[in-house]
Parts: sequence; structure tokens; C-alpha cells
Amino acid sequence: MKTLITTLNSQYIHSNLAVRYLYSAAAGDGRNVHLREFTINNEDSYIYGEILKGDYDMVAFSCYIWNVEKTIYLAENLKKAAPHMQILLGGPEVSHDALDLLMENRFVDYIIQGEGEQSLRKLLDVLETEDGSGEGLGTDEVHQKKGAELAGVDGLIYRFDGKVFINQAAEPAKMDMLSFPYRYIAPENDKILYYESSRGCPFNCAYCLSSLERRVRSLSMDRIFEDLRYFLLKEVKQVKFIDRTFNFDRKRALEIFKYLIENDNGVTNFHMEICADLIDNDTLQLLRTARKGLFQFEIGVQSTNREALFAVNRSADVVSVLDNICNVVALGNIEVHADLIAGLPFEDYDSFTHSFNNVYMTKAHKIHLGFLKLLKGTAIRKSAEKYGYAYRSKPPYEVISNSFISAKDLVRLHQVEHVLDLYYNRGGFEKTLYYFTTEVAASPFAFYEELADYYYLKGYQHASHKKEDLYRILDAFAVYKDRRAKGCGPYIHGLLEEDLRANMNPEAVKKFEKKGWEI
Repeated sequence: MKTLITTLNSQYIHSNLAVRYLYSAAAGDGRNVHLREFTINNEDSYIYGEILKGDYDMVAFSCYIWNVEKTIYLAENLKKAAPHMQILLGGPEVSHDALDLLMENRFVDYIIQGEGEQSLRKLLDVLETEDGSGEGLGTDEVHQKKGAELAGVDGLIYRFDGKVFINQAAEPAKMDMLSFPYRYIAPENDKILYYESSRGCPFNCAYCLSSLERRVRSLSMDRIFEDLRYFLLKEVKQVKFIDRTFNFDRKRALEIFKYLIENDNGVTNFHMEICADLIDNDTLQLLRTARKGLFQFEIGVQSTNREALFAVNRSADVVSVLDNICNVVALGNIEVHADLIAGLPFEDYDSFTHSFNNVYMTKAHKIHLGFLKLLKGTAIRKSAEKYGYAYRSKPPYEVISNSFISAKDLVRLHQVEHVLDLYYNRGGFEKTLYYFTTEVAASPFAFYEELADYYYLKGYQHASHKKEDLYRILDAFAVYKDRRAKGCGPYIHGLLEEDLRANMNPEAVKKFEKKGWEI
């Protein structure tokens, strides 16, 4: 039996950890298992052709909000072309309405709910045993045997004899029993590599699927060090931990930080999602000794509105979170990304403005302005009516409006997000942005709001822009602003020249000085 494990990633630079776990779990014992990754940007016909010509008996897809619609369409066409091909779906986007999905899509044969490593291996055992079990048994006996064995695959929903069966949920795997996901597949240095040292989360955030498993399962420290040693020896560029809260256990986090500092290869960067209010002085003192660039932290602030945080079951101390972001940034050797979520309950436009300004003042290196997604299975989706949510019916189920913020206000925040990414997160405008946000505008948010209004008024959103064009646009905005508040335009032009010299080539600077680049 020839099996393909595959997925459609959101971008080429991303790799998929789940399919590597599945492949590592299933590829042993002589099974004929293959692994391929595509992206949602690949043409449908290309993915379809690549899979069809592989002549697989089963294709197992890992499904997420960004790929599920394209995956189902692809699976339907594969089934039409090769009716013998069995289609298996798994992943977070099919785990919470698996029965409905199976009933609506007759071409899907199996769905695995929850973690799939153990379930996939058992399913393949059943199907491969069926291939070679006819000896000495009649056709009916083989069929009955298959039915009994399928019923023993925990976590499986499947079709058999024209009916749909739902097996009991699979027990979560013991972490150290899982194969190292890069055991058979060498890491690709042109992609971000994902790694997890724990599963589950101690918190109960209403918008997060990880909240469905409140306990945390962690790899042993010996296993973690063994895995990390592999990445260090391979000198991969970036390892991104997908642990929902990396520092849920301070002692454990300190041990890992210490190991990576002491064994630093001078090349690899490790990205972790951490809880800022769990950072203590011992952690800060240790992190101070790290090489610049060794660590990158993502910190979910989400909001500084306590009522909004309480409504989504976040109990973090806002003051402590903001203070510790400042403390980590002040170390000078760790890049900090801070996350905000627009569309939470009780957070209107003015409240979000306040949250934005609070986070901006921490001087986090990047600020990700995200929008609430009402994911299947989450508590916030179940409370949608309570808070008056309207949200997109198709993935990624993004909020359209709620009782506290209008659809138009959220559209405006999307515009702010766009210019924030172009100028603040992309970097290269440090002096100019500092002057705008501290001396010209009423607040940091007010500046990005005004810049977004100008950017969209001029229609710049209709085309992509090189970085040098962004300097032109900001210079033009300064002139536009100067017509309304005399005196700032020429000074900002000079600051833009300084930023240009620090970030662009000399020819670009000369061109700017000569023409001003006004658009």
C-alpha cells in the first residue's frame, strides 16, 4: 500500500511540523509512505497532477484554516480521477465538525480527530493487513475483520458498509514516545523549521484551540537537549518553537535558555512564544548573557483593556506584561514581537487605540495587529451570539463586527495594520517614525491612523511598493501634513535622508536628495 502524507502550506518559507510527525510515526516497519509539501499558491492543476501521477492508494491531508477549502476541492478531483484512492483528512480545521464534513463530502473516506500520530499508524496497520490477509479467509470474513479492526482505531471517523462510524477519542500521546519529526527528513535551510517541546496550554484563552487541553505535556529535558543539539549541529537558520506558552514552567525554560546560550553555534535563532508576566529577575539576568540574535520572543498582549481580557479568560497582569516587554527590549540582544487582537469583547475603537498606544510605548521591535478569528471548537465561537458577533462563514472565520466595534471601524484598523507593517515592522524608518509619533501626532496610533488615511486616499493600496517607494510616500505625507501644520515637512525630509543613508544604497540616497521623491 502506497501512502502520501501531504499538506498545503501558506507560503514556501514555512514548513509543516505535523506532517513530519506523521511521517516519522508511519514510515517505520517497512511501510511505503511518502511525504510531499505544497503551498496554497501552487496552481490547482500542478498539485493535482503531482499527486495523481504518484499512483497512491491513500492520500492523507493535514488541514488548516488557510488550506481546507482548496484541500477539499483537490481531494474531490483526485477521487474522481482515481476512485480507488482513499482520502484521509486530519488537522485542527476538520477535527471539530468531522461528522458533518464526512457526511457532506462523500469522497472523503476517513477523518482523524485530534493528534494523529498513533491513529494514523494503527489505521495503516489495518489497511495494510487487509491487503495481505485474504489467504485462508473468504471475502466476507476479510471484510468483517477489517470492520472490527477499524473500530479499534481511536480518534477515527470513517465510512464502512455505507454507514459512518465514530470511534472513541484517542488518548494524548506521551511526548517522549513521539519520534523526532526530523528523524527521516533533513531540515531545509531555506525554510523556517518548527519544533515543539510541549503540547497543551495551562491557560484558557477563549479564542485559542490550545485551551481545549488545559494540561501541558512536555518532552523530558534529555530529549529536548538531544533534539536541540541536532539543530545546532545542522546550523539551521531559525527554529520556531510552537509551544503555546514556552515559559509555562520557569525552571524548565531557564534550563533550555541556559543550554542554548552555552551551546550557541553563532548562527541559529530560536523563536519562542512566551508569557511576559512569568518573566522574573533570574530569567532576565540569564538572557542578558545571550548572543544578540540567539533568541526572538513573541509576546501576546492582545489588549490592555482588563474587561476585554477577562471576557476571553486571560488573567495576565497588564502592568507586569508591559513592564517586562520593556525589560526584555532594554536588554538589547533579543528581538521582541508583541501581538494585539482587534475585535475582542468590550473593546471598542477608542479602547483599541489605547491598547495600541500602550504596546507601542514598550518599543517592541515588531507589533502584530491581528484580528479575532472565531475558530471552530473555541469558547468565543460558542459565545458569538452573546457578544453580537458577525464573522466570516468561511475560513479564517475573521470577525466582521460585534456589539462593541463596527465593521467600518475594523476595516479602518485593517488599514492601520497595513501601514504599520510597511513602516514599523519592515524597519528602516526609525528616526522619522520616532519624530512623527512623539512630536507631530497626538499619539502613536493617531500617526498611523493619519498615515493610513493618506495612503488610502492617494490609492497607494492598489499596487505593491518597493522599500524605496515607501520613503517617497512618507516624504509626500510629510509635505501633505506640512500644509496643515507648518514647519514639520522640511525637518522630516532631513530625517528621511538619515534613515535612507542607514538602510539603503548610496544611489537611492542621491536620487532622494535630488528629486525629493515626492509622489
